[in-house]
Amino acid sequence: MIRILTLNVNAGFDLSRRRFMLPALRTAVHAVNADVVLLQEVLGHHAGHARRHRQWPTQPQHEYLADTLWPHHAYGRNAVFPAGEQGNAVLSRFSISMSRNRDVSIRGHEPRGLLHARLELPQGLDLHVVCVHLGLFEHHRRQQIALLHHLIETDIPTHAPLVVAGDFNDWRSRGHAALQQSGLREAFHTLNGRLARTFPARCPILPLDRIYVRNATVCSAEVLSAAPWSRLSDHAGLMAGIALSDLHGE
Repeated sequence: MIRILTLNVNAGFDLSRRRFMLPALRTAVHAVNADVVLLQEVLGHHAGHARRHRQWPTQPQHEYLADTLWPHHAYGRNAVFPAGEQGNAVLSRFSISMSRNRDVSIRGHEPRGLLHARLELPQGLDLHVVCVHLGLFEHHRRQQIALLHHLIETDIPTHAPLVVAGDFNDWRSRGHAALQQSGLREAFHTLNGRLARTFPARCPILPLDRIYVRNATVCSAEVLSAAPWSRLSDHAGLMAGIALSDLHGE
């Protein structure tokens, strides 16, 4: 079984954006012992925060979180601003043979991206993962989901195991059906008949975060919203255990 974790880290701050939580978040992320971690809103660097916070890491946030547990990682820069930059990241226990960040931004709005990585599993198999962070407006998400569908159709073999996870911002769940049309099945919906609520972390109401799979069996799914997770970010984390299936199209 492969354990997948996805989390919007909120640039390392709590819901209020006042308390710097990245050191505590690293402890919590390490404790769940996932094999693959998909992160959104990670800072590559930020000069202002580095001056203000004594514990600010010298390396990019995804490398700080990876530490010694995930020797392989990929980062896709989505936004550049005067003080620094922000994007998505994949941390992996397995070698990453390819990574590519797809810009799905809508002009004039906050930059968004799809980070696609191909992981080499010990059995000589490839696992494709796509770390997702979609826009705040529904008509933007429709366009971005169409671009995600195109990526899946053109860049990922039909019979390859696939994980698509992250912050979909799809609180009305209107994008869920479109994602299913790409052959994706959401982990919590598969096991529980409904999508997991993940926002805000302290009292989750909205189902913003998802873990979709293709050519894989969902074995377990868990929302990480209890302490300490409830104070580490504005989103709750999601964990899923998956078993790979239909690997060779047999």
